[in-house]
Amino acid sequence: MSKLDRRLMIAGLLSLPLSATTAQAQSFDLNDLFKSKAQNFSLSNTQASDGIRAALEKGITTAVQTVGRAGGYANDSDIRIPLPKNLQSVQRSLRMVGMSNMVDELEGALNSGAEKAAPLALDIFLDVIMNMSVTDAVGLVQGSGNAATNYLKSQAMPKLVKAFTPVISGALSQTGAYGMIDNISGQLSSIPFTRGLAGDAKETLTEQGVEGGLNGLFHYVGKQEAQIRNNPAARSSDILRSVFGG
Repeated sequence: MSKLDRRLMIAGLLSLPLSATTAQAQSFDLNDLFKSKAQNFSLSNTQASDGIRAALEKGITTAVQTVGRAGGYANDSDIRIPLPKNLQSVQRSLRMVGMSNMVDELEGALNSGAEKAAPLALDIFLDVIMNMSVTDAVGLVQGSGNAATNYLKSQAMPKLVKAFTPVISGALSQTGAYGMIDNISGQLSSIPFTRGLAGDAKETLTEQGVEGGLNGLFHYVGKQEAQIRNNPAARSSDILRSVFGG
């Protein structure tokens, strides 16, 4: 199944009205179904599976749209990515003498790189959702807090890191971050605490962008899950309302 087919399948799930079979399942109390050994348990399992997939699809789409735009990280104090620690010390020292402009621009380039990489997460997330077992889905519906977000993180993180690393590296290069490190190092080579800056910073800058970028994504996936679980107004489709109430 192609990536386009997977997206169309999920879009259809969210937009189509519930079938007669699903409507029949709505007449039962899901909590009772989960706790009992009723013969219709498999029907509620299917509904739970569709519901948690819809919830995660809504969460990841909103998260990617939120952070994957200009200023998505840089202008959000909750997820803004700071410089690596070795550069933070340089930034603080230069700020005291009014010379931090170059390093501040480097932090902006780091966040810009994460904003460009974020949309790549969508297909990886969708693969995890489509391959989720019914058993896992039922457990996530019964879970609380950010159970679904944690599941998504556990299943997707290795692939996300692998996918994000070269993209973040390329984005940092395109946004001028690596060149900026060389520029800062060259201009400040006479200042003792900046010696060796370029080599050390380049080794950690990409890792910082990958970690910060993914943390920001999951921050918003978790917020969406919490809203769906706790706020009926956030349940914007029939399947979400049937599984989570409202």
